Amino acid sequence: MTMRDLMVDRRSMLASAGAAMLAPAAARAAAPDFAALGWASARGGEGGRVLRVTTLAADGPGSFRAAVEASGPRKVVFDVAGVIDLGRKSIRIREPFLTVAGETAPSPGITFIRGGIEVQSHDVVLRHLRVRAGRDGAPDRSGWEVDGVTCWKARDVIVDHCSIAWATDENLSASGPRFDGGDTVEAWREGTSHRITFSNNIVSEGLSHASHVKGEHSKGTLIHDNATQVLIAGNLYAHNLERNQLFKGAVSAVSVNNLVYDPGTRAMHYALNAPEWEGRAWQTGQLALVGNVVRGGASTRPDLPFLIVEGQGDLDLFARDNLAAYAGGGAMPGLRVLPTTPLPRVRELSAAPLWPRGLKALPASAVERHVLATAGARPWDRDAVDLRVLRQVKDGTGRVIDDEAEVGGYATAGRAKA
Repeated sequence: MTMRDLMVDRRSMLASAGAAMLAPAAARAAAPDFAALGWASARGGEGGRVLRVTTLAADGPGSFRAAVEASGPRKVVFDVAGVIDLGRKSIRIREPFLTVAGETAPSPGITFIRGGIEVQSHDVVLRHLRVRAGRDGAPDRSGWEVDGVTCWKARDVIVDHCSIAWATDENLSASGPRFDGGDTVEAWREGTSHRITFSNNIVSEGLSHASHVKGEHSKGTLIHDNATQVLIAGNLYAHNLERNQLFKGAVSAVSVNNLVYDPGTRAMHYALNAPEWEGRAWQTGQLALVGNVVRGGASTRPDLPFLIVEGQGDLDLFARDNLAAYAGGGAMPGLRVLPTTPLPRVRELSAAPLWPRGLKALPASAVERHVLATAGARPWDRDAVDLRVLRQVKDGTGRVIDDEAEVGGYATAGRAKA
């Protein structure tokens, strides 16, 4: 089975990138604004009070943690800039109706290290933050397992224009319990993350052989079983061995206009694993993959396809105008279904099984230039890590790493320890 309109021309892909990453004014004005789209009706802190972050300390008065732990509609703005060291105590957002406006910080913006952000609520908007958890010197397989940004049993969440790297678990995920809420499919979907938008982010350098107890764990994005109405749009994935993106059983999601560079053993991936469904009836997943670009790099397996489907569950698939090429320019296969018993059925559709109202995809030929110009935190004010990753994408260099120290380690400017 092949996916119609899956074309490859690496030279045109590179030519379109050009100097796109170098024009901050253009980046700030670039369209479309994917964050305004999708199913997420995240009002955030609209109409609420303004809370100001006045310290880089990890907690206490004036801290970011204190602001997100406050109740009621609120918008968090920053009077300070620099590094917030979380001291391995991730931020948990449990109170709804929150907007975090990282663009309000003075230059160079806000970077979180040694921890991540967990959204466990609803109506949350996160913009223009850098989250780089890191290995932090932890021994191999020692159990320091941390996501960059994760949505756990969350709904109506937008993560937009953030830069997320160096997680020892997933860099960016929408997850939760598979089967909470009752015995029906509708209850399962209500009981896990739904109506989630991940847009215009840089998701890079998930750490591979680091401190995760399972060993190798360089992962980009996980969309967990039964998560629905998920939009992944306009993001850059770079140097993640797997999960660029992984959609688990019965997911309904749209992935549009993302640039995936240097995937290792998985680029796009769908999998329903029967043992995880505990005897429950398998449900059919729904995916629309439109206008995405995959480019191989030094870490990319030489036979990697654009999309792998494995496990037991069936998939309704709409795939159009995706570009996929190895580092040398050869075409990647479009689809590979891994042999299992029973073999999952992939039904190719002539129209998307779901699509957010108002979403208009860019042609794949324009995606690389657009993403390099606009993705990540504060594209008008990028830091050294994002600039390095973008340069590697443009030049076809770099690889999957095991430790943030391999690429310079944590930033220190303005850092206040926990």
